[in-house]
Amino acid sequence: MNQLQLQTTVREALNEDLGSGDGTTEALVSERDRTSAVLLAKQEGVVAGLLVAEAVYQQLDPTLQLHREVEEGERVTPGTVLAQLEGSTRALLSGERVALNFLQRLSGIATVTRQVVDALAGLDCQVLDTRKTTPGLRMLEKYAVRIGGGSNHRFGLSHAVMIKDNHIAVAGSLARAVARVREYNGPLVPVEVEADTLEQVEEAVALDVDAILLDNMDPATLRQAVERIDGRIWTEASGGITPETARQVAETGVNGISLGWLTHSVDALDISLDIQHKEESI
Repeated sequence: MNQLQLQTTVREALNEDLGSGDGTTEALVSERDRTSAVLLAKQEGVVAGLLVAEAVYQQLDPTLQLHREVEEGERVTPGTVLAQLEGSTRALLSGERVALNFLQRLSGIATVTRQVVDALAGLDCQVLDTRKTTPGLRMLEKYAVRIGGGSNHRFGLSHAVMIKDNHIAVAGSLARAVARVREYNGPLVPVEVEADTLEQVEEAVALDVDAILLDNMDPATLRQAVERIDGRIWTEASGGITPETARQVAETGVNGISLGWLTHSVDALDISLDIQHKEESI
């Protein structure tokens, strides 16, 4: 976790929500008031993002204490207390929505990731995320995938070379695209290519690429592709894979399955912040 980026992301989220101030809380609560509260799971799932919630509150009240009752990646049931908080009443109320937005979304991602990982139990196949993330939240969303037991694909365009169908169209052919990216990036940078057909798979194998993305293939075609590659090149399957079909796809022998919906269309986990005790103003 890049701490500088975390602090920047949290600061921007707080600025978006608080603006010039919280008119409701500031009218009702003295600066001196202190409060205890709990973060409470209201739905079964996997927790991710307590460190982000803590970062939110630390920016509003550096003296605020968040005591974890569960660890990141732990399965919880409705009614589980995730953390105890003690600090400024104003900070707890003003930061509630931002803290919960992060915690609920990241926990939702970790939950669905764990479900897929569990569905693939016993198979040597990685569950991978994609770049289909919320703008500005990629680091946190990919963190949640790891907490859920998945693995991160490339973080951004500068982290790996992947030649996809539109790149091939621009270059004129797969062979020309591979030659040009190797010339530009040098021989030590791995090259992954996208293949939609068995013919493209054979072409990619002949070009000795490092990885092949088998895109939108049905399980029967995937199995044929894996057989033709014969372990010589790392493979991943992508496109149209659902929680129900993930194991069937993994059973074809691919090394990984990449799932955009882990981050782009996940449901948030239901978590609440409940005030427990308000201390007298000093």
